Amino acid sequence: MCSILGVCSADVSSDEVKAALEKTHSRGPDALGIVRTKGGYLGFNRLSIMGLSPEGMQPFAFSDKRREPFVTDENGFAEMPEGADTLVVCNGELYGFRRQKQALEEKGYSFISGSDCEILPALYREYGTEMFSQLDAEFAMILYDAKTGSFLAARDPIGIRPLYYGVLKDGSFCFASEPGNLMGMTDEIKPFPPGHFWQDGVFTCYNDPAAVEQYCMDDVETVCGQIHDRLIEGVKKRLDADAPIGFLLSGGLDSSLVCGIAAGMMDKPLQTWAIGMDVDAIDLKYAREVADYIHSDHHEVIISAEDVTDALENVIRILATYDITTIRASMGMYLVCKAIHEQSDRRVILTGEISDEIFGYKYTDFAPDAEAFQSESQKRIRELHMYDVLRADRCISVNSLEARVPFGDLDFVSYCMAIDPEKKMNRYQKGKYLLRHAFEKDGIIPENILWREKAAFSDAVGHSLKDDLTELAERTYTDEEFEKGILKYDHARPFTKESLLYRDIFEKYYPGQSQMVVDFWMPNQEWEGCRVNDPSARVLSNYGASGE
Repeated sequence: MCSILGVCSADVSSDEVKAALEKTHSRGPDALGIVRTKGGYLGFNRLSIMGLSPEGMQPFAFSDKRREPFVTDENGFAEMPEGADTLVVCNGELYGFRRQKQALEEKGYSFISGSDCEILPALYREYGTEMFSQLDAEFAMILYDAKTGSFLAARDPIGIRPLYYGVLKDGSFCFASEPGNLMGMTDEIKPFPPGHFWQDGVFTCYNDPAAVEQYCMDDVETVCGQIHDRLIEGVKKRLDADAPIGFLLSGGLDSSLVCGIAAGMMDKPLQTWAIGMDVDAIDLKYAREVADYIHSDHHEVIISAEDVTDALENVIRILATYDITTIRASMGMYLVCKAIHEQSDRRVILTGEISDEIFGYKYTDFAPDAEAFQSESQKRIRELHMYDVLRADRCISVNSLEARVPFGDLDFVSYCMAIDPEKKMNRYQKGKYLLRHAFEKDGIIPENILWREKAAFSDAVGHSLKDDLTELAERTYTDEEFEKGILKYDHARPFTKESLLYRDIFEKYYPGQSQMVVDFWMPNQEWEGCRVNDPSARVLSNYGASGE
């Protein structure tokens, strides 16, 4: 997945910079490089995905229109090459970069690797900050402009690639892939807002995919045709990798569609993985059915209550969150990705995240009207980087893998957010009807999977997973200890023993940094039917047969 670090101050010691970058070694175990500039440092931990040769190693330094090579010392440091005007580090995948690269070469730029991110310095010199609106990408990047002595940072519109920032004692900014990189360097760590770039201390929004200027009022069949074609294109883009690809297959609608689409594009059987508890796994049988249908080389990971409770503290440390539903859902994802890392050669993992935020959760069936549904969807898209996307990034990257999210394709998200929300509401006695109907004729996955009711991921791994965590919290605190313990926290105050347990562990690693996450992910408490005290869809009256 790679990790990046930018320190916009020359007053920070080299040792401190290297120690900060090494905290996310697992994101990029292949190589480490740090370049000193007159204004500070840019650092990079590499996970080789595109352009696997040593020439694909970052930071990328450019002088005029050509790459400036440099050699790091035994500690991974190098000085910015004399004459270089641009230095970049980026954790990202730039889809369609070959077309952009060719256009830049026609303008006189030369490149020496197959890395997609190598074109970024050239794009900056040609277009300045207008470059960001031209990117079809999942990325977080930091750039140093030697001509002006200034730094620039930016993040993709969904926030699929992580980026955080803080302010140093001298007032300078620092940026990094994870909060852990910045602990000790700054007093307050904040998530870098998706779809923004930062320059000269100012954040500017360049793309908000949740914003809609005008609704698309096409009929249902036209809309479903567009959903179909755009999702297929989103999957196709994400199969372009120089490293081996794997797939998470839960047996639910979203991951099954991703796998079904990909299976028709690849000339070898897919490598798919599913996970379940040893006593009451729900999704394993459905994942197996899909795997048989698409003829994938399928792998199952079976976990126990002990596996879950043993991994809890490490998962919270990795996630840097105290959110209940994020932590529950991360247990299975972390453990299945750990197995993929230990038992296979896969480096890139395709997942099914971001469908629910667009087409609806179980709780959005209770939306009082289309306007409320759309507003909730916009909220969820804008907060993705703190919840589901954060979960996918951390669970996958800590195991030295890269996540790719077809449902997060910018073209797909922008179109789907502009669909008349009245059509996206559950008026069909089946949630996410448009997505299901869009692929009804293709036959790429079993029909019963296409129309299967949604199950919450943590519950589908096994109802006992949530119960095991709840029971652990009950054993940890007496009622008196709970009542006293929650008073320690003003922001996002815990409201169950389970949430207190998570918050106490979070504070152990990230003291005083709770505002990195806005609040607990919960159904909209203002809607009738959603006034519940647990984020799991299991507590909703319309859950029905979802978890069977």
